[in-house]
Amino acid sequence: MTTFAVRPGSSRPLAGTGTLLRFALRRDRLMIPVWIAVNALMVLSMPGTLEGLYGTPAERADLIRQMETNSSLRAMVGPVFGDSLGALTAWRVGVYAGALAAVMSLLIVVRHTRDEEESGRQELVASGMVGRRASLTAALLAAAVANGVLALLVTAGLAGQGATGALALGLGIAAVGTVFATMAAIVAQLTESARLARGLTAAVLGAAFVLRAAGDSATDDGSSVLTRLSPLGWLENLRPYASERWWVLALFAGAVALQGAVAYALAGRRDLGMSFLPTRPGPASGRLGSAGALAWRLQRGGVLGWSIGFFLAGVVYGGMTEGAADLVGDNAGARRVIERMGGQSGLTDAFLASMVGMLGLVSALYIVASVLRLHGEEASGRAEPVLANAVGRVRWAAGHLVIAFGGAALIMLLAGVGFAVGYGRETGPILGACLVQLPAVWVVGGVAVLLYGVLPRAAMAAWGVAGAVLLIGWVGPALDVPQAVLDVSPFGHLPKLPGGSMAWGPVLVLTGVAALLVAGGLAGLRRRDMPA
Repeated sequence: MTTFAVRPGSSRPLAGTGTLLRFALRRDRLMIPVWIAVNALMVLSMPGTLEGLYGTPAERADLIRQMETNSSLRAMVGPVFGDSLGALTAWRVGVYAGALAAVMSLLIVVRHTRDEEESGRQELVASGMVGRRASLTAALLAAAVANGVLALLVTAGLAGQGATGALALGLGIAAVGTVFATMAAIVAQLTESARLARGLTAAVLGAAFVLRAAGDSATDDGSSVLTRLSPLGWLENLRPYASERWWVLALFAGAVALQGAVAYALAGRRDLGMSFLPTRPGPASGRLGSAGALAWRLQRGGVLGWSIGFFLAGVVYGGMTEGAADLVGDNAGARRVIERMGGQSGLTDAFLASMVGMLGLVSALYIVASVLRLHGEEASGRAEPVLANAVGRVRWAAGHLVIAFGGAALIMLLAGVGFAVGYGRETGPILGACLVQLPAVWVVGGVAVLLYGVLPRAAMAAWGVAGAVLLIGWVGPALDVPQAVLDVSPFGHLPKLPGGSMAWGPVLVLTGVAALLVAGGLAGLRRRDMPA
């Protein structure tokens, strides 16, 4: 491994931070705005939606009573602390906005720390007039800028509901993102792989969500010890628009300061390219004797994690199906939104269809991440020794694509099994509803393959495509946007199952489109230079 030697001119630990920060923001000039836009639009669209759903004091009072007695729904979105539109907005999307800010932050930090070291670019940067901690500082500042802009947009957009509550919610969402930025900074020092750093930090985020969900299901006021152990639970207990608890921000500040200090201490104790938890070397033959086997070895951890997550999500959503029907009750607005997402069927089937559709949207993130592993292998130089042997480019790529597209089928199948376990009935229709999401998921994956094969420098734009699809499918039905806008997403053409009628035409067309996109990407990969 390459070691780091501080040049005399770069003995200042933060020398060059400003230049690296500008470079990081320039590299992320597409990714950061997309993440901010998706998150901000989700939050800012909610007051109008909630006003249409719960427009009268009686409807809001009924909602609060239902949430006090429905533990499964509290586990999903948290407790309600007030009946104003601002309080309901913080209740409905606060946890999810904080989680999205956390994902954005960990991606930024890992990309500009461990990714740079893994690709070898950091070695070139370190040979100049750059301090030892400049790269880490620039990465954290880039995440802070992104979270700061998000906080400003949320605060300004919700100021009409109450400036104090808007400021609290904006700061809380940004604070969650900053906590996980410093968490990612620590993990990037511990691991030797950017993929593992992202995965471990995401696992911590998942654990935080589970802790909050378990605590909220036990109590209706956020007072559970489990809730208070989670940064997402801290965001709840900040209570925007409901007698704000400003002291909760001190918890975020303390966590950021402590984690930042640990990250800086670790960064000063290791050599460039090294880690405190080095990757265990594996065998060079046997199960790794082919490109496909190597691809599986590289991606099996991600497949396992997504599989477990989707199965557990299916169990949770299946278990809350009956409770969701009780919550909607006679509320025509809420019924209309669920039926628009899940089809014009019975309310229970419509709710199941809408939840299955949401998991389908999330699985698009999995397939993009799995496909872009090809880009990571090429950029880091690890693909070169594999292709130097008797392995063609298409064969090498096919190993990863089988895992990406087959893994999407596996996680949706396990989600269906989870729904069947949680709901306890309609096993066949629910499994069919989950699997029918695959053609749309594959189309998003096909776009990622095409971008990587033809325009590798724009491959990361696949995240923007996945984010746009997620935004249309998640927020579009609630905003009552025109059907033409919903049809921009491949998910808008799928039959609404269970409950609706099966339409094979759109499914076959989407499958064909996905196949053409993959074929175009592989054709481009065969013809272009590597690395590009």
